[in-house]
Amino acid sequence: MPNDSTLDILKDALATLGAGFSDLPPHAETADPATLAAVLQEVAVRLQDNYPYFHPLYAGQMLKPPHPVARLAYQLALYVNPNNHALDGGRASSQMEKEAVAQLAAMFGWTTFLGHLTSGGTMANLEALWVAGRLAPGKVVLASSQAHYTHSRISAVLGLPFEAVPVDRFGRMDMAALEARLERGDIGCVVATLGTTATGSVDPLPQILALRERYGFRLHTDAAYGGYFGLAANLGPEARAAFERIGDVDSLVIDPHKHGLQPYGCGCVLFSDPSVGRFYKHDSPYTYFSSTELHLGEISLECSRAGAAAVALWATQRLLPPVPGGEFAGMLAQCRSAALALYERLAADPRFLVGFAPELDIVVWGVRDMSARAVFEEAARRGLHLALAELPGAFFGLEGETRVSCLRSVQMKPEHADLEWQETLWRLLSEATDAVASPSGHPPG
Repeated sequence: MPNDSTLDILKDALATLGAGFSDLPPHAETADPATLAAVLQEVAVRLQDNYPYFHPLYAGQMLKPPHPVARLAYQLALYVNPNNHALDGGRASSQMEKEAVAQLAAMFGWTTFLGHLTSGGTMANLEALWVAGRLAPGKVVLASSQAHYTHSRISAVLGLPFEAVPVDRFGRMDMAALEARLERGDIGCVVATLGTTATGSVDPLPQILALRERYGFRLHTDAAYGGYFGLAANLGPEARAAFERIGDVDSLVIDPHKHGLQPYGCGCVLFSDPSVGRFYKHDSPYTYFSSTELHLGEISLECSRAGAAAVALWATQRLLPPVPGGEFAGMLAQCRSAALALYERLAADPRFLVGFAPELDIVVWGVRDMSARAVFEEAARRGLHLALAELPGAFFGLEGETRVSCLRSVQMKPEHADLEWQETLWRLLSEATDAVASPSGHPPG
């Protein structure tokens, strides 16, 4: 069950926050405590109708619990409820956002950049493709067929043509197919995905950069899910080569609310060239006159944005700096180690069909001679929550245009690297698979 042993810490921090406003006339909240308690109890009951996203037995989608410091800092900021659209609405939180975003940019080797937080990766990618469209109006946006589906939607919203590039058997953008399309011309932007959301595949960024030198397109990197893995010390050679070049792209997106230990929603868009800020320029009759400093609303398509998200990210990065060799980097390496350990057990078990080894922390596998959905449902009945995916058969070494309905697990919780939890997850998966194979409930054989 969820628990919180840190509420006393929040109470002490609230006292410190309140001391900063002690010169204000007394002001009491008007809500009746008994009414609040009754409604909150009703909310708690309603929230029981959820998968246990916070627990290591939830190993399906990309749902990682916020770090306690992020949760506490977010709650603390809500008592002020800053709005980071303008300094009028979020003076301290705007400065904290600038500092936190600069730390993210430094992960990619950028000291000169333009960037800000967004409500999530979709909005961040929209801003990046919006700038690309302003620089190359009406030209085609390319992304791999395994890129996030929102790229085609975003392109449609922006009125930009979109085309999908085939992938190779590792789920990475196929370089021969990309070059063949580039040769035909009219390409404004190529989106390289460093960590696809289905399999965690990492597009070959060094080769894409080489093609940019020849064909002159704008290069955007969607690293919403995978961006933090550049800090992990145990990447394979292909993924490592891609992350080492991420600082050479024109724009990139990373989602702190995925591997950055943040509550939803917290995305980030970064541009290597600060001069693209000219496309955001606008006039407001009342918003930007309180300070000559940069207001974050002047470089964002969104207006109101939660200052609490910036405060939570700042606090988390204060506790766990996103730097190579640090505690946070070690957590990412553990996630990949957990995924590799699960993959190796699956590959050694004749009940399962595996393809390529995970590049990050996503594992996908088929189930031989039985329904993946049936195993998914049986595992859930036993308390293990996985995800389902339908992927090209080529990922599993199969010929032709076949598709494989398979199981998927994101090993992104800290506990997934723990041997005891690995044994628990494997036991539940194995038991669920045997139960489906032998409906009587007895193991086959």
